[in-house]
Amino acid sequence: MEALSSRKPTAGLGESDFNFVETIQKMKRDKIIYWVATGLLAAGMGMSAYMYLTKNPDLVGAFQTLGFPTYFISILGVAKLLGAVVLLAPAGTRLKEWAYAGFIFVFIGAIWTHIVTSTSFVSPLMFLAVLGVSYFFWTRIRVA
Repeated sequence: MEALSSRKPTAGLGESDFNFVETIQKMKRDKIIYWVATGLLAAGMGMSAYMYLTKNPDLVGAFQTLGFPTYFISILGVAKLLGAVVLLAPAGTRLKEWAYAGFIFVFIGAIWTHIVTSTSFVSPLMFLAVLGVSYFFWTRIRVA
């Protein structure tokens, strides 16, 4: 009789129920972090694509100074716009992987170009970090 009276009531919640609730809270947190990072990335790339596709004079001048052909601006603008759309849209896994890979190449190229020209590379480095956060949490959400 003593063993029965020493039990504490759990209001119907067992150990596994608390683990389930904790798992749901972590999934919710992961989704919020993913969407904030992905939203920031897509917004930045969308604005960048706009500048590239409207041939912003300062941007064109910078590309000419670096010796890049002007048609390269349009190619990067379209790529950034498509990548931003793919990251936000419910696209297939393979397409999202290609978008992430494309942005990695763009950011590493931008960082390298800024280092070689002795200009600030903080902006592409920050976008690369945000891309890493977005990709990390995308893979966690996809597995869950």
